[in-house]
Amino acid sequence: MPSSLTLSLGQHSERGRKETNQDFHGALVPGRAALALRGGAIAIADGIGSSPVSHVASETAVRSFLSDYYDTPDTWSVKTAASRVIAATNSWLHAETRRNRHLHDPEGARDRGYVTTFSALILRSRTAHIFHVGDARISRVVRRSLEALTEDHRVVLSAEESYLGRALGAAAHVEIDHHTVVIEGGDVFVLTTDGVHEHVRPEAIVAEIAQHGDDLDRAAREIVRRAYENGSGDNLTVQIVRVDAVPDGELDEMSGRADDLPPGPLLDPPTTFDGYRVLRTLHASHRSHVYLAVDGETGLTVALKVPSTDLHADPAGLQRLMMEEWVARRIGSPHVLSAPPRTRRRSHLYTVMDYVEGRTLAQWMRDNPKPELEEVRRLVEQVAVGLRAFHRREMVHRDLRPHNVLVDAAGTVRIIDFGSTRIAGLAEDDPTVDETVQGTVQYTAPECLAGRPATPQSDIFSLGVIAYQMLTGRLPYGAEATRAFSAARAQRLHYVSLAAARTGLPAYVDAALRKAVHPNPAQRYEVLSAFVHDLRHPNPSLPGLRRTALLERDPVLFWKLVSLTLAAAVVYLLARSAL
Repeated sequence: MPSSLTLSLGQHSERGRKETNQDFHGALVPGRAALALRGGAIAIADGIGSSPVSHVASETAVRSFLSDYYDTPDTWSVKTAASRVIAATNSWLHAETRRNRHLHDPEGARDRGYVTTFSALILRSRTAHIFHVGDARISRVVRRSLEALTEDHRVVLSAEESYLGRALGAAAHVEIDHHTVVIEGGDVFVLTTDGVHEHVRPEAIVAEIAQHGDDLDRAAREIVRRAYENGSGDNLTVQIVRVDAVPDGELDEMSGRADDLPPGPLLDPPTTFDGYRVLRTLHASHRSHVYLAVDGETGLTVALKVPSTDLHADPAGLQRLMMEEWVARRIGSPHVLSAPPRTRRRSHLYTVMDYVEGRTLAQWMRDNPKPELEEVRRLVEQVAVGLRAFHRREMVHRDLRPHNVLVDAAGTVRIIDFGSTRIAGLAEDDPTVDETVQGTVQYTAPECLAGRPATPQSDIFSLGVIAYQMLTGRLPYGAEATRAFSAARAQRLHYVSLAAARTGLPAYVDAALRKAVHPNPAQRYEVLSAFVHDLRHPNPSLPGLRRTALLERDPVLFWKLVSLTLAAAVVYLLARSAL
């Protein structure tokens, strides 16, 4: 019997009688090591017909799932990994609908946004995992018919009227159906959108698969053709996957499991570990130890992070550590540290990130105690670009501080350390997600100190504090901010003006920083781009700028007017004294 899972695939999709194809589908069968660990994944999505952007939603759902699922930590089970990826995608789609409601959905109807059905089949070892939201279907061939493995999430009002009861992007949270079935060699699974299964009988689908078993792509095309000829007016998508061989049961299950991997040991460089040549220690703390290493297989220089011994008895801490690689691969920004592709199975829990030669922003500030304003602007703008990449993915870094920003020799900035990152969809649905303060309190927004969930405005607060500190060497609230563990205490915080810490800086820069670090998140900037813009351009709408706006815009004219006013006063007084 073959020692690995072997699959055959066939797929086909057409727009049918519609002007555009709002369906999207995809499949990924990785190499042997990843196949044993994560399995092969097949996904299908059907964007709702009433939305002009649902094709974007269906494509995003499938592409995100097939890429992000394989980047999840090895410690996660198939159910945990797939469910969290789907939940994160749902949050992103729902957020896009909210952000673009004025463009696509002027009346606020939820059937006009980024909404799609989604179904995925993951075949790993001898088990099929089914994940399902909506009314696409996953079925298995049983003799001459199909056994439905999913239930349509459709609410029927009458013979002519029905609507989706569940879909990705329709709400902030999504309920995902999940169950498993045992698979055997020869099993055939079929994924279809409603444009197909509502117009082709199960027996006809099975007959096409039997007739074209040596060419599953052709079988999928023939099933689509039948649906079209039978009058389907919808998009038409079919996926067929056949299990040609299953692995040697228990042996593969044990070698493929990562749930029970022990935490990576502390290393004593120079040494070798899991195929890496460990050269030296880069950093050590109570949370982790980071080593400079070279991948013996690829030759890449990497940063290898293992949990500290204090973290071994902290499951939540280990989970946060293992999340870092997944976050790094999802972001894809030149100003956020990335992670190299995973090429082999690991024997322990640890993370591998790209290595960047540079110094932390904390060290940069020690080396530059009184930097030029333009230099600070340039660094802050790069950090803002990196943070925007987080926020567009519905993530909040939560631990932005000078020690978590790297500056390389060319002056390029990269955000690092993602162990505290809050991911929408995961945080709300996972009770183990820790909302307590993860970072240094001096840079943490008051609402987070008070125990409320972090938002993008929380990251803006942290960036504002860093920018203030870069310019002055001080913190905008001194030591007071570390004690703002309630809304009442936050309201009593007293902002120290830039002028009191360093002379010669424009008043409009002070006004921008004051707004960025406001204790009330509702009073801060809504987006990072507005903050970095106001650091360069006077914004008369900011408090405290109206009196000095002319001085900032045209100091020569300002002093001319002052001189003219004084001259007029002198003439007036002389005239009075002559009377």
